Amino acid sequence: MTRSQVKKQLYEYIGESVVIRYNLGRNKYEQYKVKIKELYNNIFLVQTDTDNQIKSFSYNDIITKTIRIKF
Repeated sequence: MTRSQVKKQLYEYIGESVVIRYNLGRNKYEQYKVKIKELYNNIFLVQTDTDNQIKSFSYNDIITKTIRIKF
């Protein structure tokens, strides 16, 4: 999967609620219910549903499976 393929897939879900599972390493995970806000060249922004916090992730995080997104 390439960065452009990931970006195209995320583009379809802008404004939609998704679940992101973030791998912190050593079998530790954080899970967020978020809305995809904006897409940029190398990163995308999400807003958490619980406290409206903005977080950024790179498309490479998806490719390397550091984060997983459930649509």
